[in-house]
Amino acid sequence: MPPLLKGFVIGFSLAAPVGPIGLLCLRRSLAHGRLAGFVSGLGAATADALYGLVAALGLTALAHFLVQHQGALRLAGGLFLLYLGLRMARTPPPSTPAESRQDSARLGVAYVSTLLLTLTNPATILTFLGLYAGLGLQERSTSASALVVGVFLGSAVWWLFLSSAAAWFGRKANARQLRWINLASGLFLAAFGVWQLFAPTTA
Repeated sequence: MPPLLKGFVIGFSLAAPVGPIGLLCLRRSLAHGRLAGFVSGLGAATADALYGLVAALGLTALAHFLVQHQGALRLAGGLFLLYLGLRMARTPPPSTPAESRQDSARLGVAYVSTLLLTLTNPATILTFLGLYAGLGLQERSTSASALVVGVFLGSAVWWLFLSSAAAWFGRKANARQLRWINLASGLFLAAFGVWQLFAPTTA
């Protein structure tokens, strides 16, 4: 299998499990439309690609630094998730059509927030280090670079699918359903934040 395709499968598989980033993208797609959800997902895809690049280039010093400081990163990410979750649970659903309220500032915040949240989980880099070692890719090789590009593309395709499906559902749902979705997704996101605050660090 070509490295680009391998990376695509890896990126898609890493993005697909439902977690805090998935919940955040779902809610943004419901409330603000497909573009907001997709841009949020691209932030996570960028973070995955950056960690993949660190592993691909053999930047072991940077990788070790991230792992050694994962406690501080988890603290920052957990508090941010807790804040976003509680805010989401208290925010009423929008009363105007979602797709009509897009602007560059809102999309920029959506992208940067998921980028930073994903980067606060340095355990991801251990996954890439293991994958690269298992696939036998050499530092700075063309195959490693292709794998990183594939990771980004695979993750981006998943987020496009997820945001499109959630935006379609958001157009069909009524205000009461959206209120319950806001509450449930906000509480789950806050719970993820609490878990991240107290989760044991990875050696």
